[in-house]
Amino acid sequence: MPAEPGVYRFRDDRDRVIYVGRASDLRVRVRSYAGDLADRPHLRRMVPQVRRVEAVVCASVPEAAWLERNLLERALPRWNRIRGGLELVGWLELDADPARPLLRLVVAEADRPASAFGPYLGVERLALARRGLLRVWPLELAGQRLDPAAGSLAEARGVVPADLGRFAERIRAVLARDPAAIDELRHRLAGARDQAVAQLAFEVAGQVVEETAAVDWLVAAQRVTGCTEGLVVAGWADGVLVTVRASGDRLDRWTSRPSSREAGERAASATPARWRAFAVRNAELAAALRAC
Repeated sequence: MPAEPGVYRFRDDRDRVIYVGRASDLRVRVRSYAGDLADRPHLRRMVPQVRRVEAVVCASVPEAAWLERNLLERALPRWNRIRGGLELVGWLELDADPARPLLRLVVAEADRPASAFGPYLGVERLALARRGLLRVWPLELAGQRLDPAAGSLAEARGVVPADLGRFAERIRAVLARDPAAIDELRHRLAGARDQAVAQLAFEVAGQVVEETAAVDWLVAAQRVTGCTEGLVVAGWADGVLVTVRASGDRLDRWTSRPSSREAGERAASATPARWRAFAVRNAELAAALRAC
């Protein structure tokens, strides 16, 4: 099992999927089921039923979180408790209205504008990332019609309406995952943290550290939600064909089965070029796990 982020699932002696989970480190997480499961007592009765383990390696921890959620929304195995998991989905709406600009966190699907950035998994992390963005580029203080409290804060921070265009451009670039904008944001957050430490404002420094971690989550690679509608990703290795399919724009169906070379390579040949490395990596992993 690789020491990489991904999704794993357990099958019983009838080859039924009985549990789906995600991990930042697949090796450590799957190995933990051999322990006493003190932090997960409800799974102790499950472990003796496990006969086979499967896994998919993902590009990042957020991608693994999304894939787990998508799989659990489609089908809830016996030992999982909540369809889709506990984390809420959110979006960020950037409104550069000169009078009252805002960076709004949207949770309800019905309230989401078509231009909103996202979706992002984990509203608490999203709120922290939003706070970090506004710490560096205080867009909402650059409006022309601020209330007295916001006006005083803008004056204290030296923010004027002429800053609005620059702030909006940099925030938009981060949300579009522009590397230069992300590097600038991280650098400026690090500066804010160091300044807080120098002033012995350790609580503020801790907040900045949390915001930085949330920003890293926000901009991490993630392709399994928001993918091409109807996408089919297939990879073959050593007699095993792994296929991950999308319902709409979310990959949520994962199969792994024996296959002849001819059939496997034919299926794999239809995989889009940008997904081939993912497909091959996970077919090789599936073949290795079946051989254990």
